[in-house]
Amino acid sequence: MDPWGLSTTALLACVLFLILSLWMQGLKKGKLPPGPTPLPFFGNILQLDVKNIITSFSQLAEKYGPIYTIYFGPQRVVVLHGYDILKEALIDQGDAFIDRGSIAIFEDVMKGKGVVFSRGERWKQLRRFSLMTLRNFGMGKRSIEERVQEEAQCLVEELRKTKGQPTDPTFILSCAPCNVICSVLFRDRFQYDDEKFLYLMTMLNTNFQLLNSTWIQLYNFLPRFRVYLPGIHKRYMRNVQKMRSFILERVKEHQKMLDPSNPQDYIDCYLSKMQQEKDNPQSEFDLENLVVAAADLFGAGTETTSSTLRYGLLLFLKHPEVQAKTHEEIDRVIGRNRVPSIMDRQNMPYTDAVVHEVQRFINLTPASLPHAVTQDIQFQKYVLPKGTTIFPLLYPVLHDSKEFPNPDQFDPQHFLDENENFKKSDYFMPFSIGKRSCLGEGLARMELFLFLTTILQNFTLKPVGDPNEISIKSKRSGFITLPPHYQLCLLPR
Repeated sequence: MDPWGLSTTALLACVLFLILSLWMQGLKKGKLPPGPTPLPFFGNILQLDVKNIITSFSQLAEKYGPIYTIYFGPQRVVVLHGYDILKEALIDQGDAFIDRGSIAIFEDVMKGKGVVFSRGERWKQLRRFSLMTLRNFGMGKRSIEERVQEEAQCLVEELRKTKGQPTDPTFILSCAPCNVICSVLFRDRFQYDDEKFLYLMTMLNTNFQLLNSTWIQLYNFLPRFRVYLPGIHKRYMRNVQKMRSFILERVKEHQKMLDPSNPQDYIDCYLSKMQQEKDNPQSEFDLENLVVAAADLFGAGTETTSSTLRYGLLLFLKHPEVQAKTHEEIDRVIGRNRVPSIMDRQNMPYTDAVVHEVQRFINLTPASLPHAVTQDIQFQKYVLPKGTTIFPLLYPVLHDSKEFPNPDQFDPQHFLDENENFKKSDYFMPFSIGKRSCLGEGLARMELFLFLTTILQNFTLKPVGDPNEISIKSKRSGFITLPPHYQLCLLPR
């Protein structure tokens, strides 16, 4: 080999050695939990199954314990696996874990605006306001419960149009929770065949599918390389911009007829708050945050609830004995004619247990949304540097075999005591726990109970084909668990 070739080889070797040295020095920052050795640039991504990331996380927990460190590219992530360690982090030391962890696609689109992906003082102001507004059941002339009850009756009328013929419930069950969000945000609901509503539904459904694609997971797991990546994330971003334009148009309509003394919906309340704080330089209430917060409510409140409803009906088909027992309780407590109310839940322990078991069993968001630590902190025997991303996994809690015997089986008895009374469980956390738990938990729980109860009050669900052949195997993609597509017959009772 000529001297120039040897020099080039030696230089490349030195550069590679320097890169590896810097990489290893970066890994040693803080006394981090153990974990698999990452590769430069890629981290541990090549050791994970991005199509079923939760299985990979559970396998790592078996090797490294309930807290361990992995890397998505250069991004350090500490994974929490199990009830005790989640409680210690999100409840006992909740203020230290209160920041939102970084997700590349949302960082690029939301830019720290809105409620779900904001941080610091902005998050505190917007979450406090949104919680107070959603908990205020007296917005306008109708409570939020009345809005959900109205939508449940509209849903039943749409389901009647199937006339007992085989139907895929996906679209109809997506429309109902979306319309509840529209009612809360915009005051009014849409007809299911309204062109604007169909446009909105198409954007929501498309974006949800895009977010759950393997490509977007790679985009999120390799954030430093995303500027070089072509692909469907650009389509997602275009759709987000269309959604914001749709919301902004409605906001402008509200501005023209706003009566601050009589707010009718979330947007009215927000615009009134903007007027109150117009002279406060520290206020986070501006139009951009309003538009993104409204988009947050759509994203968090539509597909999650509709997917749970779809899975719930599928489980009723798979377990006709559960459906029969639910029918009996509905007939005994509510009857066939009265509209179900949320107050009925306290007299319906079996139905309440069924709704809880559906959420536990399907494990809709098994990894939850990431958190981040607000400062360098001592946690157990480790030191977590400020800004470290935290993955508080919900799956191992909802499927804990000590709390829920046979956790992989659908069994409402998980939430019933020996006297068939409803039994609460601290391990039931499908909405996560702590100060960053789901903003719309109260609304979602109300919707699930009222929608499922109203459907079962009016219909008997029949499978298409042999019920023994019904598959309830989930379709996992990314961090969301989705039910398989199916058809059913809704026979009027």
